[in-house]
Amino acid sequence: MAKIWVEAYGCSASFADSEMITGLVVNGGHTLAEDPSDADLNVIVTCSVKDVTAQRMVHRIKRLKSKPLVVAGCLPKAETVTVEKFSPKASLLGPNSLGKTLEVIDSTLKGHKRIELEDSDTTKIGLPKVRLNPAVGIVEIASGCMSECTFCQTKLAKGEIHSFRIGDIVRQVRQEIDDGCREVWLTSTDNGCYGFDIETDLPSLVNAVSEIERDFMIRVGMMNPMYMPRIREDLLESFENPKLFKFLHIPVQSGSNQVLKDMKRGHTAEVFRKSSEIFRKKFEKFTVSTDVIVGFPTETEKDFEQTLDMIRETRPDIVNLSRYSARPGTKAALMDQVNVSNMVERSKKLSEIVSKISQERNQEWIGWKGEVLFDEISDDTIKGRNYAYKPVFVQEKIKIGQRMKVEITRATKHGLYGHIAS
Repeated sequence: MAKIWVEAYGCSASFADSEMITGLVVNGGHTLAEDPSDADLNVIVTCSVKDVTAQRMVHRIKRLKSKPLVVAGCLPKAETVTVEKFSPKASLLGPNSLGKTLEVIDSTLKGHKRIELEDSDTTKIGLPKVRLNPAVGIVEIASGCMSECTFCQTKLAKGEIHSFRIGDIVRQVRQEIDDGCREVWLTSTDNGCYGFDIETDLPSLVNAVSEIERDFMIRVGMMNPMYMPRIREDLLESFENPKLFKFLHIPVQSGSNQVLKDMKRGHTAEVFRKSSEIFRKKFEKFTVSTDVIVGFPTETEKDFEQTLDMIRETRPDIVNLSRYSARPGTKAALMDQVNVSNMVERSKKLSEIVSKISQERNQEWIGWKGEVLFDEISDDTIKGRNYAYKPVFVQEKIKIGQRMKVEITRATKHGLYGHIAS
């Protein structure tokens, strides 16, 4: 028996992996440490999607390696050499090797480095877990994707799409709710291509999960626009269910079709435009979140202006803005890179537009009264989500998992603020 510290970074799938690793640790007879200094062994579940993120991972690895260390997640699979350079004694655990968790930990505790990076355990349904948030159940519906994006390292870590069976996912969701979760996230590398390898699709899964006769809400995670035309009409019908947050995360990455082609995204800017328009037309105050990369190697000033035009036109509620960074092993890393000063200037210009739009979109909610599901406490503020998955902050004392009627009195670009309505 040992004290184990587990910390995670990156996407919701990465945090889901950390919950399962923690569950396996506890089931295996170990206890959880309160901080790294108190641990007999440290586990870090890494992300490598951006250069700045990878640098942060390296910093944490260097800080944690004073104790026996297991480096899990995407970084050891995509950049094994990088991890071993900064922590040569650390054991490595791939994102699709969670079933080997206890073996890797036990070996590491005995002073023996162990490497488990092969895709030996691709199914992540039914594993024990210790939740990071008792109100939120993160359910992975698939591993890997079908895309070949020239800038993305995640494919190197997670490989081709491997969808989990609908019946197994439904049982997992039911378990999350039985354990007290009031909010369920359906997550994967790319929800848009869910089921294509097992002759089903995302709308079929969403419908099956929605039919569970319990009181809960569903957040559908990120999906790439290239699959939208194939599933859009059925997904529109699925979203009619009141259990679904009226929210979509569809990363467009660029408003230039030439850049999208160079990125091998498989979609045009028009696909994103049409999807945003259709969902917002059908559902009042529908929240659209997207991602944009500024400074991709082939992006010209004209291409960037097309991105600005697209953002001004579609007015997404949330834009996750990133400056391009070359990731080892990707095709784009071999291209001629955009001048850094140009990239910084473009990023600043787009950021100002994005902030203004986010502020204006949120101000439209001032005066709204409606139900909010509270799912997170931060210091003395409690945060919830309304039907459009807008973050709502109140000062009143409320328990996690409660639903309360709230009146919105103020808005910033970051969210909505209000009070409990009588």
